[in-house]
Amino acid sequence: MGTASGQHSGEDGCVTDIGIYMGAVAEVARIAGDIAKRHYGRSPETHTKNDGSPVSIADINAERAARQWIEQRFPDDGIIGEELPPVRSGAARRWILDPIDGTYTFLQTVPLWGTLVAVAEADSVIAGAAYFPSLDEIIFAAPGEGCWWNGARAAVSTVAELGNARLVTTDARFIRDAARRERWMRLQDGARTMRTWGDCYGYLLVATGRADIMVDDVIADWDGAALLPIINEAGGVFTDWRGRATAFGGDAIATNAKLGTIVREILGPEGVVASAGTDS
Repeated sequence: MGTASGQHSGEDGCVTDIGIYMGAVAEVARIAGDIAKRHYGRSPETHTKNDGSPVSIADINAERAARQWIEQRFPDDGIIGEELPPVRSGAARRWILDPIDGTYTFLQTVPLWGTLVAVAEADSVIAGAAYFPSLDEIIFAAPGEGCWWNGARAAVSTVAELGNARLVTTDARFIRDAARRERWMRLQDGARTMRTWGDCYGYLLVATGRADIMVDDVIADWDGAALLPIINEAGGVFTDWRGRATAFGGDAIATNAKLGTIVREILGPEGVVASAGTDS
């Protein structure tokens, strides 16, 4: 719940200066991302995790650098990251880290990978940043503080018709769920264009008006946490597939405001009424 401008009152009654955390997530993202970039294009040592996804020494080193910075400056906060064990998971505030979002992309030397950093109090994300070292782009946001892309305000597009919409996803096969694949095909067939290589870069494109819709069939908490305030503060709508305004729903839909309802009506499960966004 908001208090004075730039402050957030958490469930524990503590008041957090959101502006401090917005600057901090951007700094941590730059630190971790620049560590990862040292390994980019150099065939870093890599192994396969239990879920079948790759992890490299670049991921590990970047997350370690982020954690060291946080521990020195916010020693009471918890830390949850993709590659290393959680620290103080019961803390009132927790940092949520994805040192390389799009590790496969990174390993293929495709520059659309990014570093994601967020801070949350319970289920409320109070700041988020996404840094794209190979492209020299950074975007960060906090509730009520706006969304900032390379030093300027970011804003979603004003495209209002699905037939004019630019659609992005990470993997268009949607192999886990046939019903979802069918709904996705309806959306894809109605859009003007569809592109992949999404990951976190697809959300950057929506937040900066260069795409209108980004959809992911599956995300982890460290994928979505930083992206929710970025999309929302840029004037867009970030939800899960059920239309809930959460970064922790296990999947994600990001749109500009004008396409919010129609996209979720198409993708949402039968019997769930989409209410996000507006067609006006």
